[in-house]
Amino acid sequence: MTNRRGFIKKAGFGAAAALTGVSAPFVHAAKKTTIRWRLQTYAGAALAAHVIKPSIEAFNKAANGEMVIDLYYADQLVPTGELFRALQKGTIDAVQSDDDSMSSPVDISVFGGYFPFATRHSLDVPTLFNQYGLNEIWKEAYDEVKGVTWLSAGAWDPCHFATKDPIRSLRDLKGKRIFTFPTAGKFLSRFGIVPVTLPWEDIEVAVKTGELDGVAWSGITEDYTVGWADVTNYFLTNNISGAWCGSYFANDKAWEKVPEHLKTLFKLCMDSSHYHRQYWYWGGEAHLRTSGTKMQLTSIPDEEWKLVEIEAHKFWDEVAKTSPRAARVVKIFKEYNATMEKAGRPYRG
Repeated sequence: MTNRRGFIKKAGFGAAAALTGVSAPFVHAAKKTTIRWRLQTYAGAALAAHVIKPSIEAFNKAANGEMVIDLYYADQLVPTGELFRALQKGTIDAVQSDDDSMSSPVDISVFGGYFPFATRHSLDVPTLFNQYGLNEIWKEAYDEVKGVTWLSAGAWDPCHFATKDPIRSLRDLKGKRIFTFPTAGKFLSRFGIVPVTLPWEDIEVAVKTGELDGVAWSGITEDYTVGWADVTNYFLTNNISGAWCGSYFANDKAWEKVPEHLKTLFKLCMDSSHYHRQYWYWGGEAHLRTSGTKMQLTSIPDEEWKLVEIEAHKFWDEVAKTSPRAARVVKIFKEYNATMEKAGRPYRG
């Protein structure tokens, strides 16, 4: 009865309040605005389906409406060579690319993409960044540039030649018009290669029509994935780099607007992407070398290919002279590779 009387009293007060115009304050729940990003990758649609799309889809799902990332492919919004400037201006919010081909105005951009013989295996890249100090050097370099935040680096596939004609010696490289990355092209020109720059989506047709003799842009997994194996006949098993080095970048202002929990989520998704590529490429390279039917494998003898490696180390020393920071990176490469050689198999040998 006591509880009942209390309920009646409260109900009566509510009714009286309604009659006298007194009411409980109305609270309007503010509608949260969804953060929306435009992220462009260096990769075309077929390749992006493996190297970034799954992680972005996972992020969008986990962000639960608080943030959405719209993914764009190679040259879709801006040409790859203009990605850095577009990111700096805020035309796009984020980028997945190597420093080299997106024309980053930093003295370590030469090490993005394929820096010749710096790595032998894909695990070399995350080890160099996380255990040998490259994370700190990359952050230091990009902190000096307004408008862009460097976020994370990871490994992709090794750099091999896929060509219309067979390559069995260094002399076979002379005069070949090859689509490749800026620094790789600069190095390979020492052996008579003619580096060619074209939009990514135009490469297959350019090889088919004879404008290009081949590509030195990837390993065999990408050759099959993106269609280049359909227009080339030979795959050279020698490579000038064991792994491509690429990164994620964000526009400063766009990154600052992202709350900490979503920044953490995006970092986790970047790590997921890095991890996926480790096994996708590693397994794919071996499987397609042994089971692929579209390209014949060729090799340059080890003693002849050793000349390319010797020339690469000369190239390292030339790059080291360009800036104190570049010299620090080269020093790390030398120390790291010496450690790997000393460790022996499976690291080297």
